[in-house]
Amino acid sequence: MRLLLRRLALTPAMGTRKVFIVGDAERLIPQLGTEVAANALLKALEEPPADSVIILTAADPSALLPTVLSRIVLVRVARIADSDVTAFAQQTLGIGNKAELAQRVTAAEGCVGKLFATAPVRSGQPGGDQAARFLDAPWLFALGQVPFQARGGFTDMLDSLASRLRSEAQRGGDTEKLVEAIALVLDARDLAQGNVNPQLLAAVLAEDLQMTRAS
Repeated sequence: MRLLLRRLALTPAMGTRKVFIVGDAERLIPQLGTEVAANALLKALEEPPADSVIILTAADPSALLPTVLSRIVLVRVARIADSDVTAFAQQTLGIGNKAELAQRVTAAEGCVGKLFATAPVRSGQPGGDQAARFLDAPWLFALGQVPFQARGGFTDMLDSLASRLRSEAQRGGDTEKLVEAIALVLDARDLAQGNVNPQLLAAVLAEDLQMTRAS
């Protein structure tokens, strides 16, 4: 919610509208001590800025909170055809190997975002390629994560990212900013060991690192 509200307050830089996608919205549940965040979400859904569109996705709309369901318009979307997923994998991701292409299209189950989550690790260092993908396109990386279980590969990515930042500092980079960035990555790693959403964690980390570079 912190990231969403921060972005809602901004004016679009290139387009006429801002679009926010909240995936697996049925996993939103009220928790003790989060009343402020919950109320902020409901207010944003009820009265979003005129230049903003908020899209919630859910595999089971009936599982959405009644307070959320009462503030949205339901639109049912069918799964994407495998032929379209294949075309995206070939044209956008450049997947040419037929065996890999077939395997990843099957695993995607009609969801283009899952193509990113099924990307194979090719580097000798666990999480190395994932860290490079995060740095190159953090928001695409965030969308490609499964909405649960931040341990394992996601933690490996954070370890590799911290290692890259340390190496950059040793090469004479901006020490103050790099130390701050490393601290953010290590904080994210600690959170990754708990019950957190990797998509949200990656998005917030990307936002925080961006602010660190800009400061």
